[in-house]
Amino acid sequence: MGLFSMEHGALSYDADFAVYGIAVASGALTLLIAGPSAQAGLLGLLLMLGVVVWTLVEYLLHRFVLHRLPPFRRWHDLHHQRPKALISTPTIFSASLILVLVSLPVWIAAGPWPACAMTLGVVTGYLLYSITHHATHHWHGRSAWLARRKRWHALHHHRLDAPGYYGVTNSFWDRVFGSAGKQA
Repeated sequence: MGLFSMEHGALSYDADFAVYGIAVASGALTLLIAGPSAQAGLLGLLLMLGVVVWTLVEYLLHRFVLHRLPPFRRWHDLHHQRPKALISTPTIFSASLILVLVSLPVWIAAGPWPACAMTLGVVTGYLLYSITHHATHHWHGRSAWLARRKRWHALHHHRLDAPGYYGVTNSFWDRVFGSAGKQA
C-alpha cells in the first residue's frame, strides 16, 4: 500500500478527506478574503459551474474510464469485488489531475481568480463525491437522501443485467444519458 496504491490503510484513506476538506476551506477563505470584490458574481458563478462540471466528470469517469479502460477497470473491479475495502484514487493522482486539467487551463485562459473559483467548485464536488461514496458503503444513517444514494449505488454494484447507475452524488447524468436502467 504505497503512495500510488488503490487500496489504502485507514490513515491514507482518511487523508483524502482531510486534504480535500482543507483545500475547500482554504480556497473558500482565499476567495472570500482576498478575491476581487468586483469579480464576486463571476467567481460565484464559476464556483457553481465547477461543482456542476464535477458531476459530469464523475459520471463520465465512472462510466467510461473505470468500467472500460485498462488498468482503471481492473482497479475498479477490485472495489466491486470488495466494496467495504478502503479502495480509492490516490490523493496525489486526483490532485494532479485537478491541477493539470482544471486549474492550469482556467488560469491560462482567464487568470488566477477564475482558476481559484473553478478549481474550488471542482474540488468541492470531488469532496462531496468522496464523502457520498464512502457513506454508501460504510454509513448507516437514516436520511432519505442517503437512503436514495445507497439504493442507487447498490443497483450499480448488483444489477449485472442492467449496467448503469454510474452517478454517485446524483442520478441526473444517468437519466440524461439513459444509463439509469430499469428500477427493480
